[in-house]
Amino acid sequence: MTYQEFKPGKALQPYVKCYYVYESASPAAFEDLVFPCACMEIIFNLGSGSWQTRAGDEFVTTPAIELWGQVLRPLAVRSVGRNTMLGVRLYPHAAASILNDKVNLFNHQVSNFGDVMGSTVRSLHDQLQEARSWTKRLALVEAFLLQQLSLATKRLNKVAVVSELMQELRQQDIFDTMETLATRNGISARYMQQLFVQYTGLTPKLYSQINRFQNSLQLIKAGNDSLTSIAYECGYSDQSHFIREFKSFTGLTPSVYSIENFPVAMAADQSDKHASTATAAALL
Repeated sequence: MTYQEFKPGKALQPYVKCYYVYESASPAAFEDLVFPCACMEIIFNLGSGSWQTRAGDEFVTTPAIELWGQVLRPLAVRSVGRNTMLGVRLYPHAAASILNDKVNLFNHQVSNFGDVMGSTVRSLHDQLQEARSWTKRLALVEAFLLQQLSLATKRLNKVAVVSELMQELRQQDIFDTMETLATRNGISARYMQQLFVQYTGLTPKLYSQINRFQNSLQLIKAGNDSLTSIAYECGYSDQSHFIREFKSFTGLTPSVYSIENFPVAMAADQSDKHASTATAAALL
């Protein structure tokens, strides 16, 4: 299994966190869990294998062009066969610059992005399969995303407002309540809630909780601090609060969690140590 990330070109950096390539050469199937991360993803399946998500008691094969909405709780996934996948990891506010529908309509599900966007994205998928290099594939995806941005000018102002609000939410020490944050930005708390749900799929509170959880996950992976220290460093009121919230997002307690049990997460974690410093634009 290999996993590698690439930075987007400069024009897309406010919207795209990274592109990534995931390849599994083994025909054997394996299962994993996906946790909430506040990002939405577009994934192009280019290999002969399939990707599946759990729906009730069964695993269901995902479409060839996937749109991952906001994952709100642990989601079981399965890789079957030799998979080759090109992913676009979008910042929480960025999907609204591409989608015409309210982002929250896609929450906790994998939708067919070909059905959502129509023939344009299906044609892109065909071109990606025909391309013989990752350089060409990344160029095709960049061109598609830039085109979508050019069509979304009316929404980009509100997308920018939500991005600024999220940046403040990540700085937990500079505000007391959601009402304070809304007032400081000249809007009501109710309107701020509506903006968040429509443009990120999350409420401001849930976004803050997921961001805090992701921070704790990185500290657990580092293995340098006690769970009590991690709880307070990440802004939890106490260790019990930390354990309860961590379990709601993973199904596990922090003491039981181990990255070695999650092969996809482990591949991504290793890529951070050997990440490509090239932007997608530099590869073109």
